[in-house]
Amino acid sequence: MLPPGQVDWEVELVAVIGRHGHRVSREQAWDYVAGLSVGQDISERVLQLSGAPAQFSLGKSYPGFAPIGPVVVTPDELLDKDDLELGCSINGEQVQKGRTSEMVFSVPELVSRLSAVTPLLPGDVIFTGTPAGVGLGRSPQRFLAAGDGCTVTSSVSARCAIGFVA
Repeated sequence: MLPPGQVDWEVELVAVIGRHGHRVSREQAWDYVAGLSVGQDISERVLQLSGAPAQFSLGKSYPGFAPIGPVVVTPDELLDKDDLELGCSINGEQVQKGRTSEMVFSVPELVSRLSAVTPLLPGDVIFTGTPAGVGLGRSPQRFLAAGDGCTVTSSVSARCAIGFVA
């Protein structure tokens, strides 16, 4: 069930941390990643953008938000772990399509930057960012409605896809 407001979609690559890391260099970052999956970083935009400063995390914290999976693939299983396709469809219409090679920050950069501030622990997950096409950025804006079907996919694995009905 959707909360009130403007519920938006954000397909993202998800990196799962496999070992303790603090102050990890970019060059060693992949050694700390146990696997990759796909996630849907659902965001309720009214709450997320309210207040000063905006409540970015709170708007992503409703029950059922941030589904991941259903599988995790180890980086060594991938031909090019730095160039994976991500996609999101709403009711069969593709609304997002992008590649991780086009992201602002790569997985190694994110692991390095995050671990410079806080230790990363086995089982931690990092949502890595989303390609263009979220509802907030559309003209006119578009958000999930009750009964909408949302499917996210990734070239991480054919088994790595999430589908749900809002």
